[in-house]
Amino acid sequence: MPSLSIHPSLPVFYPPGASSVRNLPINLFASVMGLSGLALAWRLAHSSLGAPALIGEAIGAFAVGIFLLLAGGYLAKLAKHPEAVQAEFQHPVSGNFFGTIAISLLLLSAVVGPYSATAARALWSVGVLATLTLCYVVVSRLLKGQVDASHAVPAWIIPCVATLDIPVTGAQMPMAWVAEVNLLAGAVGAVLALVLFALIVNRLVHRDPLAPGMTPSLMILVAPFAVGCLAYSNIVGGMDRFGALLFYFALFMFAVVAPKVFRPSVPFSAGWWAISFPMAALANAALKYAEFRASAPHWLLAIGLLAALSLVLAVLTLRTLRIALNGQLLKSPK
Repeated sequence: MPSLSIHPSLPVFYPPGASSVRNLPINLFASVMGLSGLALAWRLAHSSLGAPALIGEAIGAFAVGIFLLLAGGYLAKLAKHPEAVQAEFQHPVSGNFFGTIAISLLLLSAVVGPYSATAARALWSVGVLATLTLCYVVVSRLLKGQVDASHAVPAWIIPCVATLDIPVTGAQMPMAWVAEVNLLAGAVGAVLALVLFALIVNRLVHRDPLAPGMTPSLMILVAPFAVGCLAYSNIVGGMDRFGALLFYFALFMFAVVAPKVFRPSVPFSAGWWAISFPMAALANAALKYAEFRASAPHWLLAIGLLAALSLVLAVLTLRTLRIALNGQLLKSPK
């Protein structure tokens, strides 16, 4: 059987070589997730290590700007080419990337929280509704049966990770119903993460490797455990040994997949942004765990992960800007 060659975001019927907003990839919203996670990590570094506050706030403002830009572009795509958006949503791989929009809303609620509590509550509430709705749709779609096992790729995890981001970002929300919603989201996300993780690993073990263009999505396998660590610590009100278990398994998965992802042979595309949020979640979890343990090795690990994340996202931003300026970003595959 040949390697899976489904592009993570573009339906196959696009005119070859055409450059149009029709080809704006949904997975580019992962950039907002990664940048927001980086901003929140630098905020943690400010509060715990005395890092300059300006760094995190500037990155947060940049994340908001990128979200507005992408949202405008995707709304234009929806208005001009609704059939392309529908095909993307129905696609067995790219449909999962709609979860990146919901996660972006949740993370941006935490980014803007210090500046406007009203905006934070609005973004978080919309994000919660979008996340739970998408998760329901995706799981219902899977349970219809007759799903091609070769489509069990890491992107399947995104909608369930989205539910885990509800308690990650909702711990400080003042509404009376937040605690129960956080428990609901944590329960759904935790169980689905384990089920889908097992299905995806089974596919990766027993079938052909992912196509080179999908290789960066392997980093998504880190996300359920890194995000789960953050969600769990917020639900129970602090870090403990179970949270430590989640963090250490996320660290182990990062060590396993990083050598497979960071290879010169993997071509650059918008799909590379799939690595950003898992790495950001791991860096945030490392900073929280270092605060809990308060030991030099843990602080060194957290600082190293934050530095690596910052470097990776800087490179991804510059390379994405380059393909956006030369027109490659909105071109359909030939």
